Amino acid sequence: MPFERIGVIGAGTMGSGIAANIAEHGFYVRQVDISAETLYRAQRSAEKFYARNVERHRMDLSDSEAARARLSYSEDFNTLADCDLVIEAIFERIDVKMELYNKILPILKDEVILGTNTSCLRVSTLAEAVAKPQNFIGIHYFNPPTVSPIVEVVKGEKTAPEVVISIVEFCNQTNKKPVLCRDSSGFALNRFFCPYANEAARLFDEKAGSPAQIDRVASDVLGAAAGPFVVMNLVGMQVMSHAQNNLSQLGPFYSLAKSVEQKGLSGEVWALDDLNSAPNFERDRTISDRLLGATFLPILQALDEEVASPADIDMGAQLALKFGKPPCALMDRLGALEVERLLQPFAEKYDATMPSSLSKIGELTE
Repeated sequence: MPFERIGVIGAGTMGSGIAANIAEHGFYVRQVDISAETLYRAQRSAEKFYARNVERHRMDLSDSEAARARLSYSEDFNTLADCDLVIEAIFERIDVKMELYNKILPILKDEVILGTNTSCLRVSTLAEAVAKPQNFIGIHYFNPPTVSPIVEVVKGEKTAPEVVISIVEFCNQTNKKPVLCRDSSGFALNRFFCPYANEAARLFDEKAGSPAQIDRVASDVLGAAAGPFVVMNLVGMQVMSHAQNNLSQLGPFYSLAKSVEQKGLSGEVWALDDLNSAPNFERDRTISDRLLGATFLPILQALDEEVASPADIDMGAQLALKFGKPPCALMDRLGALEVERLLQPFAEKYDATMPSSLSKIGELTE
């Protein structure tokens, strides 16, 4: 299924970045948003992105001008009528997305592939609103989409295999590395990143450490380029709270930390300044154990469910989340007994069953 014209609905941070990336790699892109001001900001953002690439010798001037020429902007959904692929990147609410699908489907080509950039909603649930669920698929980019190389390709229960193949090829053509995922809450990467960040907030709630202290330990034990509190501030607490809350259906372990819930409502960011963030063995060991356990448990559960492969999880952790120590490889190095020790407090506190994939540790990344 070769694509010539791509539609992107939503011109916010994600949608504008997705459109700029696609146009950079030779595709004609029609960006649609109901706000003229948002479209103007998206256009300016794309122009700045291409200009920076020229300054840094990543593009020459003629390629930059050609990429800008392939991008068009409109408030009119009818401009999507001849698109071969349409990617929706709007607010993360099922009802809002389904309302959009009902509005645009009569406009789109009969065989169009419709993709959603959702980071946490079930693709199969969203597909209930479309006439051809076989042509509906999750295409989840990571922020910033102009730079982050990872895209989760999420096959819904009714997504046709040839649609998956075409989107994987499209990712390759736009210089993205696809992570193939089953349709499960959180997909491959947010399934463990959100609980890891949520556990950091629980540690703060319990006065086990300050954000700066917890971030420092995260950098040590997982090689995180930025700790969980820095990332939560970058993502936004409303987004973080919504993503974690979407996982709560998976069991008590996934329930929202009090501070995440509160900051999700208020929009308040974390205070990261702490003059007393120097190492402390006992405190840091507690933080380390909790962060590792909260990362490993959802990964092993996802492996039990065959959501994604260990290799793809580690690739995504390295390239999208900037974990210097990929978690599946780290579990192999630590060994099954140590990982079980880290999981035991969570199993007891949240009445969680030990994942059967625990028995595969030592061979996850072979």
